[in-house]
Amino acid sequence: MVTRESNKGKQMLFQSSKLNQMAKIKEDFQIFLISTSPFLVFSSSGDAQLLRRMCKFDSIYQLGDSIADTGNKMIENSLGTSCSQFPYGETYFNEPTGRCSNGLLMIDYVEICAQEAGLPFLNPYLKKDSDFSNGVNFAVGGATALPTSVLAAIGVISPSTNSSLDVQLDWMSSFFNATGRARELKDALFLVGEIGGNDFNYAFLAAKKTIEEAKSFVPDVIQAINDAVRRVIKYGARRVVVPGNFPVGCLPVYLTAFKTNNSTTTYDEFNCLKDLNDFAEYFNERLQHAIKELRNENPDTVIVYADYYNASKWLFRNALFLGGSLHLYSLVRSFMSHPNLLGESP
Repeated sequence: MVTRESNKGKQMLFQSSKLNQMAKIKEDFQIFLISTSPFLVFSSSGDAQLLRRMCKFDSIYQLGDSIADTGNKMIENSLGTSCSQFPYGETYFNEPTGRCSNGLLMIDYVEICAQEAGLPFLNPYLKKDSDFSNGVNFAVGGATALPTSVLAAIGVISPSTNSSLDVQLDWMSSFFNATGRARELKDALFLVGEIGGNDFNYAFLAAKKTIEEAKSFVPDVIQAINDAVRRVIKYGARRVVVPGNFPVGCLPVYLTAFKTNNSTTTYDEFNCLKDLNDFAEYFNERLQHAIKELRNENPDTVIVYADYYNASKWLFRNALFLGGSLHLYSLVRSFMSHPNLLGESP
């Protein structure tokens, strides 16, 4: 016979187990934060001091798309962009700055990490009256890794900008030649990306390419990123971060475009599209292999792969335990609705 006391005891054991599980996940989350720094900031003073010790850069140089663009696309497009109007910028800067976020971008958090060294937020390269003593942001919203002419030759049109990775590298070269800064880069941080995601966004969403067709030009995208890393090393870079792609099968635009009732084989446990996430993993695995080769070629340069894919999936997996509510899950889904991730033209 089951007594009320035994039921109460079982309930207490269950609650204790649940609390232990949540505590373990939160502990893992702290480890996750440390392992993914300098891409995140911490709230406690002790964690903040640890992060600052890891972020002693005297300058930062960013290449990429709207995941990192702090205003180049807005300046480039005189008619304005979706990210040049509210609600973008409203929660931190109180005005649109060209960032495709209502607040800060990941590169801004890197800057906050490095602000102990006196580094302000990175200015966009096209804002010519800016102070570039702390580095330059060359990223442009909607940019691709491959030149737009190369994409056009395979039937993929870049509707947003012609300032692809090679154009941004030319800007960087011009900047270093004009300033003589290339001799002073041993303590600088270079971020080559995230870049390449738009090449496939435009292929899948506008050009209606299949996954197999997209795989056919993955080597070209990887080569473009490789060449960019080699170029910045030639300029003098000694610390380079190369991010991978996100779990694109979780993006609302793809979930809408490829919606199906065949849920058992199409969707994973997060209701994300398996085939597209498999494609992102396929791309990321090849990018990591290329980075290993770059490390062998350049033993005096630290080249780090930033695992945006698994960081995003980790948040999905543990969202309900972080804070004990749906709030973080909502934040993650909001982030994944970023216009660049949606294949829009920010």
